[in-house]
Amino acid sequence: MEVTGSTYLGDYVHGRIEGKGCYTLPTETKYNGKMKDGMFHGKGTLYFPNRSKYEGIWDCGISKEGKYTFADGLEFKDKKWHYCDGYDRRFYTEICSGLKPAGISQLTNLDPPRTIPTGCYDCGDGFYNPNTRVVIDYKLRFLRNAALMLLKLGVVRKGVLEILGRGSRCDGCDAITDGYNCGMEEHDKLHHG
Repeated sequence: MEVTGSTYLGDYVHGRIEGKGCYTLPTETKYNGKMKDGMFHGKGTLYFPNRSKYEGIWDCGISKEGKYTFADGLEFKDKKWHYCDGYDRRFYTEICSGLKPAGISQLTNLDPPRTIPTGCYDCGDGFYNPNTRVVIDYKLRFLRNAALMLLKLGVVRKGVLEILGRGSRCDGCDAITDGYNCGMEEHDKLHHG
């Protein structure tokens, strides 16, 4: 688990994770429930950092049935999902608490809304800063280097960052690397094993 950055507190059988326990992933997602041979097995709940959760029944690491509940208490429904459809575009907090008075807009489901640092964008799991091309989480900790992620996903073609003056070529493999926030460790793993 040291290699993956995960932690486990709970039962073991013959040195293997088995029984009841709490498994924490490096993303701070936590599973609390039954385990078998190192996998989610039986009844258990995944708790996500954004305070949402998934309660389910697992079989050898695969969810067989379950229920997802958003952080605000809204339960996802597979069928007859009426939240934010073509007829009713209100946020869930507006459905529960009512609409704001005229002239006061609610721009997100969060009330009050999250404060976004100047010059940044909210990208769902954190804030993106276009000047540094880095995404930080809502606690202002480093999440990822967005330029390298775009290169890995093939969204940005080789050379685009260099043309824009936002990258340099690696002498060893001719790949574009990002000059911000080291990034070289990720680049070396990706291109040089």
